[in-house]
Amino acid sequence: MYKSNMKRLYNIFIAAAVILLSASCNDWLNVMPDNRAEVDSVEKINKLLVSAYPETHYILCSEWSSDNVDDFGAANPNNERILEEIYSWKDVTVTDNEDPKTLWESCYGAITNANQALQAIKDLGYPAETDASRGEALLCRAYCHFVLVNIFCKAYDPLTADTDLGIPYMDGPETELNPKYERGTVAEVYQKIYEDLEEGLELIDDSNYAIQKYHFNQKAAYTFASRFYLFYGEWEKAIECANFVLGSAPGDLLRDYDALKALPRDESVVTVQYNSTNNKNNLLVHTGYSALGLYIGPYYLGKRHTHGHALMVTEVLNFAPWGEDEASMKATGAYNMYKLQPYKYAASNLDFVMFPRIPYLFEYTDPVAQIGYYRTNLSVLTADEALLNRAEANILLGNYEAALADINIWTANTLEPSKAKTVLTQKDIEDWANGLEYYTSMKPTPKKQLNPILIDVEEGSTLEAFLHAILYIRRVEFMHMGMRWFDIKRYGIEITRRTLSTTAIEPISEDDVLTLDDERRAIQIPRDVISAGMTPNPRP
Repeated sequence: MYKSNMKRLYNIFIAAAVILLSASCNDWLNVMPDNRAEVDSVEKINKLLVSAYPETHYILCSEWSSDNVDDFGAANPNNERILEEIYSWKDVTVTDNEDPKTLWESCYGAITNANQALQAIKDLGYPAETDASRGEALLCRAYCHFVLVNIFCKAYDPLTADTDLGIPYMDGPETELNPKYERGTVAEVYQKIYEDLEEGLELIDDSNYAIQKYHFNQKAAYTFASRFYLFYGEWEKAIECANFVLGSAPGDLLRDYDALKALPRDESVVTVQYNSTNNKNNLLVHTGYSALGLYIGPYYLGKRHTHGHALMVTEVLNFAPWGEDEASMKATGAYNMYKLQPYKYAASNLDFVMFPRIPYLFEYTDPVAQIGYYRTNLSVLTADEALLNRAEANILLGNYEAALADINIWTANTLEPSKAKTVLTQKDIEDWANGLEYYTSMKPTPKKQLNPILIDVEEGSTLEAFLHAILYIRRVEFMHMGMRWFDIKRYGIEITRRTLSTTAIEPISEDDVLTLDDERRAIQIPRDVISAGMTPNPRP
């Protein structure tokens, strides 16, 4: 059972006061105009900020939009309509706890709480003891808008951002009965995120939190900033923010795969530990109501559209920069390259490979009746991401030696040294990239044509080789976590939809293509928002 999340974008607070004949006008004016609690202390502000984080994650929308998922055919009985619509880049008609509408409402609900906290701080006169809370509120507001603009809009392109449709940037509490919002432009949204981020980073104070990793602590804030600046084309700033997070010994801050490998090979154990706040690399952890642990877990639910063996061995496991070749493609031993090995599940109507990253949790509301809510726990910002953001920024600046150093920190931490080459050279990366054929649906490889928005890339160049390498690594690192969709948008990567069987690597058919200029790269805004008068995303 899902927990219903019916927050609306427009939190309309209806004034309610029963005016008795004997009551004076002054008595009526003294009534609070809405049902909000009065936030008039630092303690109340901090309690309010607990609700300034979205309850819904973007993974369902972004992961199933990406090339990390294939279709295993109409005859597969394990279909979920919402997954099918997102996978097919259709305008979603299904109401679900993780559909685009709920994500939209969850983010704007969190933004409303952040704005209420900021207004309360303003009303108190900006006392010094509220600085850390103000910083957190600004970071929460920036993060939620960043999620919204990257899901519901085109990727940031400085050449078109001034005209590309944005999303409403709510930078103040709602005071009108039925406010009307304009979408603005992507450029305006990014500029306001930039302003909130710059101000908020200066104010974040870790001592303000009892459990730091459920809040925008400093390292989490600077990791988010490194992501934002990377997407925005401010690559030097991305490096500066990542440097703040990683310090002088970045390898010591990355995920401890040796510890995870030592656990029982049980996804229910490993996935929980993977996202634990006790892990040094997990910088911001979100919990919420979600079926992701079922969709990306060893269950039949939703497995018509999923990440199967063919996709793993042709694009994710093999043909890797660290030494796998075509001859090993058919060998399951390729799964052993990683310290934390993927799990493979094969049965009738089931072809699924997963990295154990998303836990399936269940909250019982009635243990006797065995009913309750699906839940999960996710590390949404990590030190590993900060490292890869820095590596990519250095590549885009032409600093290949610095990028290579970070890539080798990642390979040493992630790969089994006896199974894969963990120290790469520039020649290794160039030989690997130039030796691969470009992807086709009938002969897939990890090398897909790049049409990056923020930089020109010449085929066969060192820049192209390093970009293919970092995109490959990011795909592995963020598998199942939804980040691949953003990389596809930023780098203008086309996606081919295809139908597979559970018994072969070769596809049965090619069904659709998301081209470079396809309007479906921006997920459609919710229907009820369109009905209220907001301009929809254009469609073919």
